Formats: sequence, structure tokens, C-alpha cells
Amino acid sequence: MKTAIAISTRAFAIAVMLCLVLAACGSQQSATNSSGQTVVNLGYFPNMTHAAALVGVERGTFAQALGSKVQLKTMTFNAGPAEITALLAGDVDIAFVGPSPAVSGYVHSHGQALRIIAGASSGGVLFVVRPGANIKTAKDLANKKIADPQLGGTQDVSLRYYLKQNGLTPADKGGNVQIVPTDNATILTLFKEGKIDGAWVPEPWGTRLIVEGKGKLFLDERSLWPDGKFDTTNVVVRTTFLQQHPDLVNKFLQADIDTVQWINANPSSAESIVNSEIKRLTGKGFNTQELSAAFNNLDITYDPLTSTVLQGADRAYSLGFLGSSKPDLSSIFNLGALNQVLSSKGLAAVQ
Repeated sequence: MKTAIAISTRAFAIAVMLCLVLAACGSQQSATNSSGQTVVNLGYFPNMTHAAALVGVERGTFAQALGSKVQLKTMTFNAGPAEITALLAGDVDIAFVGPSPAVSGYVHSHGQALRIIAGASSGGVLFVVRPGANIKTAKDLANKKIADPQLGGTQDVSLRYYLKQNGLTPADKGGNVQIVPTDNATILTLFKEGKIDGAWVPEPWGTRLIVEGKGKLFLDERSLWPDGKFDTTNVVVRTTFLQQHPDLVNKFLQADIDTVQWINANPSSAESIVNSEIKRLTGKGFNTQELSAAFNNLDITYDPLTSTVLQGADRAYSLGFLGSSKPDLSSIFNLGALNQVLSSKGLAAVQ
């Protein structure tokens, strides 16, 4: 019997091929609206790890930087694979997305579809368990149900790699740990109802599981990485869009850096904006206790922390997500524009 990972990887590859065929059949030129404005489609999640997107959109920083000749259109996603599929289809031009889906999209498009142009966040991922599940050590995860946002997403890869490190195997690979991929809001509901034993999720969902779901922190993913830093969210751009509109990408990066700096200089105001935006997009905000705790669990940064992206890719490959041969990621980063903007602002370049 084929495993769920094999089926998912094949399905994603087929989706990529179909998107590339559609792109080849048409020019995939950027759209314009009835007023003659260039339309820039921005994708992101209603998660705290996407704070730069939430704040930049709400404060109008991105729209203002792009100028009056551009219409900024936004769309939100629950997890990365769906967002990357939309990008591959040309429905998203610039996206805030986790490293694993970004790498998958790059690999399955043979390095054609996208480039990572900046970072967005580090950390902000928790593994929370139900006290009644009696999970005290990794070995206690045997015969348990653990949720994450989506098969093949960044948190899914992290969870599966953690299980592998501890001698455990997911049920879809013949083992006894059942992984339940579902959207974050449903994870919270299932957790409260006792239908799952734990969840590996981004903020603010990790903190919400602890506060609203009465869960227990099993581990903060920062504890698994050197210096507690690892890439959680990147800014990626559709390669064709980058080639057609390098000026708009440059303007977007200027606004992104300004937004990151504003968030770090105004944490209380940033928390309030993120909360109101998440409530607007999902129908549910969170209280002050959750807000402060969740923000303390991550760093907002424009540095993509490239070494951790590559390490994450190695993990995804070892789990069978990236094909039968180790992929060449030598061109996945395009940080020239980012470093140019940083230099113009008197800031240190990223590596």
C-alpha cells in the first residue's frame, strides 16, 4: 500500500506540473485591473509567525510603498502547500510561507517557480499535549494522535523528524503514532474535545492550546535548534513576477524591512494589530495573556536564516518529501535585492 507521504508528494508534483504547463501555455503576465493598475497578489496566514504580513497589510505599509499604480490584493491560507500551489498557478505573486513548502515548490518545479527573497520570523512553534494523555517523554508518543496544520508543511516535517530522531514511526509509514493534519482552528477544537493527544503548531495556536485547551507545553521547537533560532516563515516571490517587476519587489522589500523594524520597536501596538487582524480573518482573537505569551515565543526578522532552511530541507528529504535524489538548492535564495535595501538603510547584510 502506498503511504500517505508518497501520495501527497506525488499529488503535489502533479499539481506543480499542471501549473507549469498552464504557465507555459500563457505568458503569465501580471494582471491589471480595470483602472490599468498592476495587480500584486499577496498571500499569508492568519498566524503570529506571519506578523510582518498582518501588520504591513493593516497599516497600509505595503500598499503605500508599491504606489498608486499598483493594486495590492491579499488572500490567506491555513498552511503552506496550498499557498505554494496557488503561487505555482500564478494566483499569488509574493507570499509569506514556511520553508518546507517553499523548498517543495522549488524542487518540484525544477528550480523554476520561486525564489526566497527574505525572512519573516524565527521560532514561534510549540508542541503541546493534553495532560490526560500522560505524555512525559518522547517514547510516550507511541499509540497517540498528534495533529499539525498540513501534511508536508513546515510543522509536519518538524514533527516527523522529531519522531524519527526518537525511534518512532508515523502510522502512515507503518508505525504507531497517528499524525492528524488539519487546520489550526479545528486542531484547537479537537484538542478541547480530547480527540487528539497533542499538536505541533505555530503561534498563536500553541499558546491557545495551553490557555484555552488547558494543555501542557511538551517542547518549544527553539530548544531543538542551535542558539534557539530557526526559520519559521520566509518571503517568497514567483520567479516570473520577479523578472517582470524587480522594481515592485524592491519596493515591497523596503516596506517589509520597515514593517519588521516597526514591530520590534512597537511590540505592544504590533500585538494589538496582529490580534485584531487574526480576529478579522478567523472570527476569533485572543486575550492579553495569550497575546503576550505567544509573542514572547518568536522573533520577527527579515533574515531568512538560510542555514536552517537548508537543514530543514535535508530533514524533509530524509523523510521522503523531496524525491529520490537530494535536491540542488543552490539557486533557491535571491537575497540581492534585500541586501541592497539593507545597505541603503545602513543595516548589515544577511548571509
